[in-house]
Amino acid sequence: MFKAEIHSLEDINHIAKRFITAHPADRVFAFYGKMGAGKTTFIKALCEEMQVTDYVTSPTFALINEYQTASNDKIFHFDFYRIKSLEEAFDFGYEDYFFSGQHCFIEWPEKIESLLPQNTVKVYITELDDGLRMIESRN
Repeated sequence: MFKAEIHSLEDINHIAKRFITAHPADRVFAFYGKMGAGKTTFIKALCEEMQVTDYVTSPTFALINEYQTASNDKIFHFDFYRIKSLEEAFDFGYEDYFFSGQHCFIEWPEKIESLLPQNTVKVYITELDDGLRMIESRN
């Protein structure tokens, strides 16, 4: 389990580094939070800390972006906000990604909850009243 408060964007990379250290063997992460909570922003910070060499953007229209790290690992970034049915996840072969052993960062996992592997780490990003963000993970 991991829990941290992000006070400003200056904190985010430090928190991302701590998050990665807290989850050394985990590979599939489901990010929960309201629109604008900071899911994509935190995933960008995670990718920076993991030395992604590609430009990290939200895969809202593509559903999935694939990033390469400096050590030739792959990171798969999903955004299921726009899918209308589970069949769409089957159509692009979600299993090949989720069970690849590579890092998978999933936004809007509520849309495909029943397809998530059992060992998925659930990450909750909550915007607090004062504009701070709380990041909490649970296995």
